[in-house]
Amino acid sequence: MSSPKKATKTTSSASVLTRLGLTSQMDLVLHFPLRYEDETRVMPIARARAGQSVQIEAEVTHSEVLFRPRRQLVATVRDDSGQIQLRWLNFYPSQREQMQSGKRWRIRGEVRHGFHTLEMVHPKVSVCNAPLSTTLTAIYPSADGLGQKQIANAVRKAIDSTTLDEVVSAEFYEPLGLMPFARAVHILHAPTPAENLDALESRTHPAWVRVKFDELLAQQLSLATARYARHHRQAIPLKAPVPPQVSLTEQLMAQLAFTLTNAQTRCLDQIHHDMTLNYPMHRLLQGDVGSGKTIVAMLAALRAVENGKQAAIMAPTEILSEQLFQKFHQWSELVGLRCVWLYGALGARQKRETLAQIANGEAHLIVGTQALIQQGVAFHDLGLAIIDEQHRFGVMQRLTLSEKANIFPHQLSMSATPIPRTLAMTFFADLDVSVIDERPPGRTPIVTKLINQARRDEVIAGISNAIEEGGQIYWVCPLIEESETLELQTATLAFEMLQEALPHVRIGLVHGRLPAAQKSEVMRAFAEHELDLLVTTTVIEVGVDVPNAALMVIEDAQRFGLAQLHQLRGRVGRGERASICVLMFEEPLSKIARERLRAMYETDDGFKIAERDLQLRGPGEFLGARQSGLALLRFADYQADAYWVEQARALATKLLENHPESAQAHLDRWMPNRHSYLNG
Repeated sequence: MSSPKKATKTTSSASVLTRLGLTSQMDLVLHFPLRYEDETRVMPIARARAGQSVQIEAEVTHSEVLFRPRRQLVATVRDDSGQIQLRWLNFYPSQREQMQSGKRWRIRGEVRHGFHTLEMVHPKVSVCNAPLSTTLTAIYPSADGLGQKQIANAVRKAIDSTTLDEVVSAEFYEPLGLMPFARAVHILHAPTPAENLDALESRTHPAWVRVKFDELLAQQLSLATARYARHHRQAIPLKAPVPPQVSLTEQLMAQLAFTLTNAQTRCLDQIHHDMTLNYPMHRLLQGDVGSGKTIVAMLAALRAVENGKQAAIMAPTEILSEQLFQKFHQWSELVGLRCVWLYGALGARQKRETLAQIANGEAHLIVGTQALIQQGVAFHDLGLAIIDEQHRFGVMQRLTLSEKANIFPHQLSMSATPIPRTLAMTFFADLDVSVIDERPPGRTPIVTKLINQARRDEVIAGISNAIEEGGQIYWVCPLIEESETLELQTATLAFEMLQEALPHVRIGLVHGRLPAAQKSEVMRAFAEHELDLLVTTTVIEVGVDVPNAALMVIEDAQRFGLAQLHQLRGRVGRGERASICVLMFEEPLSKIARERLRAMYETDDGFKIAERDLQLRGPGEFLGARQSGLALLRFADYQADAYWVEQARALATKLLENHPESAQAHLDRWMPNRHSYLNG
């Protein structure tokens, strides 16, 4: 009966390894430790200091079970130099048996200050006669159901059964001073006590440098391969009408009350140029909030339509997709085109009609949410896919939209979260980037004020004054219902509080759980000044454009991310009124929260905000990696390792041009079956 149990345990371990993303032998080889413990030596108790992880050999002199303040096992152990206390808050009878007086053990744990003496809490206990380890003990990233011994055994077997030979000739590594891959792997998994432990744990050790370079090289090879593949994929060139035919762009611009800024014109020219190529455009249009990306996207869509194609615009939220639809629909009518809106809550009959119009080509422009990529959506002839707030979508979602075309369409991504140059250089080598770095005329500067929650009454009085002067106000809250863990003012409670404090004011409430029709009605009423004050969650983060709303209050601002605060602030300053964004915060503030609020106060430049946000948070949110399920850089750091990014890019170019087999072998080692995602 023993073998089935063993098989079940093995299967269970395998499933946990899979959950960690360790599905191949090379995955295990590249599963490097988080930190190390030194079990190569025994330290006298007298030399142990609080904060150290040490290994001692000592005899139990006393043990007892205490019941205050809770049931716990406490033991005192001694060696020739001194004594220390051991404590278990949860323990088994076998552990109590271990701690009988007179027994001698090898004990390992972190030393800390106890009630009256130094102590170890939940230390590891083993026999004294076992040989000491000759290498530092690796502590690996793990998951519930998987112990360190299981991981270490799996890693050791993988190293023994996998070739660690160089797949790229050593001649390319030697000028860079990088150690061999096999040596780096062995050092990182089983370093000797002679290795610099601080360098290992801070990832500055030469072994880490080699691993980080290889990871960066794989990334740069992936990006370059994706660009090469795209340039060899067929697309339909979308060219401008030949004079004297008047283009749809000219027809629309003749009817609008504004002209494009120089930056908008430059970006549109870049987009139009890419659309004339016979391979798919893969361009990112980025610009700060309020810079005018939407009209540029519309004009790109018109180029597709006048070539007999359809354009699809996918947005991450229903509110944003509705805002886009309203603008695209209004502009489409001016030039005699049909624009439709596809979203999840659309009624059955209207959905059938919309799908039919998309399929038979009656709909020229299609705006929607992720409903665009669901089964049953068939385009007549999709020529341009526009992804708004592209970092909010996963790679597969972006790919799925493009794959609904007969021939791979041109793709335009948009982001109101400016991507710093260092990040673009590392992660977006396959994207051509257009930047709208100029604000349209008439946009007023936004004054940002930091106000403690204790001064709430002053803020409400300011709201009352602004409304009397004809203004409109946003009041933003992070949650819509009570939470025991986050003591935040909720949108519902804020709505009730403001109704009581301002009985003469017309107040609306909108949040993500409202039915779509009700949400749309509240937003329409606010846009048409039937409401003075809109209490809302972050559903108005992007896309909402009410020029008369010149005051925003963000409650519990310390709870928001920096990019999100900047996006929210961008909902005001869209008209002629002097605009103010009040960030109400509650102390005590964490260091990161204080840095966020300081950045918001000091600048309204989206690129500076993005750089600060990136320093505080890392690149994940900018790249949509969380949604895609793909790792970003696991080991390298885009800022700290910027030098190696440049070296990796240079080597990637050489390998692809002159040693494609080595390039492929390196990709197979580091990113098997993953680099195709970069086409998204």
